[in-house]
Amino acid sequence: MDEKYRRAVDAAAIFSETDLAGCITYVNDQFCGISGYSREELLGQNHRILSSGLHPEAFFQGMWSTIGQGRVWRGEICNRAKDGTLHWVDSTMVPLLDEQTGQVQKYVSIRFDVSEKRQLLHTLQWRVGHDVLTGLPNRAYLSELLNQSLEFSRSEDSPLALCMLDLDGFKAVNDGYGHACGDLLLVEVAGRLREIIRGEDVVARLAGDEFVLILRYVRDIDELNGALVRILKAISEPYLILGAQINVFASIGVTLFPLDDEDADTLLRHADQAMYVAKQNGRNRFQLFDVSLEQEVKATRQTVEQIRQALAAGELCLHYHPKVNLRCGTVVGFEALLRWQHPERGLVAPGDFLPLIEQTDLIVDIGEWVMGQALSQMRQWQEAGHYWAVSVNIAARHFQRADFVECLQQLLALHPDVEPHMLDLEIAESVAINHIQRVTQHLEACQALGVQFSLDDFGTGYSSLSYLKRLPTQTIKIDRSFVRDILHDKDDLALTSAVIGLARAFGREVIAEGLETLEHGQLLMRMGCEVAQGYFIARPMPAGEVPAWVDGFAPPVQWLTGG
Repeated sequence: MDEKYRRAVDAAAIFSETDLAGCITYVNDQFCGISGYSREELLGQNHRILSSGLHPEAFFQGMWSTIGQGRVWRGEICNRAKDGTLHWVDSTMVPLLDEQTGQVQKYVSIRFDVSEKRQLLHTLQWRVGHDVLTGLPNRAYLSELLNQSLEFSRSEDSPLALCMLDLDGFKAVNDGYGHACGDLLLVEVAGRLREIIRGEDVVARLAGDEFVLILRYVRDIDELNGALVRILKAISEPYLILGAQINVFASIGVTLFPLDDEDADTLLRHADQAMYVAKQNGRNRFQLFDVSLEQEVKATRQTVEQIRQALAAGELCLHYHPKVNLRCGTVVGFEALLRWQHPERGLVAPGDFLPLIEQTDLIVDIGEWVMGQALSQMRQWQEAGHYWAVSVNIAARHFQRADFVECLQQLLALHPDVEPHMLDLEIAESVAINHIQRVTQHLEACQALGVQFSLDDFGTGYSSLSYLKRLPTQTIKIDRSFVRDILHDKDDLALTSAVIGLARAFGREVIAEGLETLEHGQLLMRMGCEVAQGYFIARPMPAGEVPAWVDGFAPPVQWLTGG
């Protein structure tokens, strides 16, 4: 190299030259300074004298292969100085070629010390993944560690416990002693957790006074319980901080993998749920997550979504249950009953799926769909010359919505050919009584639109005279549980008779549900109830079967004659 260029390089970089065998033939002062070796000690030596042992053999094989072919190599190398300290250099290895033969004559290396840069980068990377106060892995790094642990547990078929730990009484420490004391307490807690867990376990800090522990190789529940008891005991030992003795405790929520076989985020959520149960149960304790309960909740969510999809796919349908005047044998209307035409299970009764959605807004969507379907069906029957009223059951969550009346008005407007009084909305007695003020307001507003109302399942709730007087329903339906046994149960007979008398006294129509035999009808008529529905008359049927059934319906002669 030209002398003037060498002086320029010497001033700016760590510089050396080697022969084709890799022996050092020249080093500048900067090279000597960073390596700790004198020039005399370095000349004639192989560069392996500086090897840190951190790089694999393949690393250097690749480097020598590159420069041996006359190409420039660039990369970062960790070297070891004479005193054993390590330093990183950004190196550029340049093969110098003979101008006449084109063969490599020697190699020159231009290096820059990047140790501080790498240390800074390492510090920044550490800070990204660790809590600065306690030095524990933070939420971001915990996610990586938990995923790694789960992957290992799956591959090795080994159990794992994920624990969410929250300090009890930490807020009082912050409020009473100050945040500086609170921070020192967190550092102490982190130290105790580090000391008590095994080397293969993990402890991390999420935020505030929340910590997470990953306990690997949990052989059985007894071993887990023992570990958790030790953790609680270690946390509850008094702390001496800034001259004050401080006592705090911990609540721990635990979920077990693979019993709880979910992803990392879900497992954290489950441990968190269990931790709050521990707090509610008195604190300074641990609580295992109830996987079976979560599976039930998950199954319910899945069913709700299946029903939502069924509604969208047109799998829901209505069957119609006749209401008959027993004395004259005429059909006075129908009750619309929901069914699910499941593609695999066949026709599913409402009792098998409606209870799962009664506390969700899906029940509102289905309720509005049912009312719309009933109004459309009445219009179709009217066009064929049949004027049959239809009653629809309304769920509590649906009827109590502030916009119920407005939505009903919009549905009626979409079916102007159907007289509103042909639609009868049935609400359960228990719903009406428990929310009587709002129910009464809605009843009156809906009746102003012309819609009829029935009080369903009467007799199963309070059945108070004052309630019945305040509820402006046109019809009372006696619950099937009373009607079914009136032939042989004196109490049910007395109750049914009392309800019929009560309804007549208040000027209400009365319908009996659950009519199952000829004798049921005869007895009901003797007590003053002339309208009923039940399997003895007919089972619920699709809309298409209704006209033919009505044409062929012939009531028993004993009813018509009152015999």
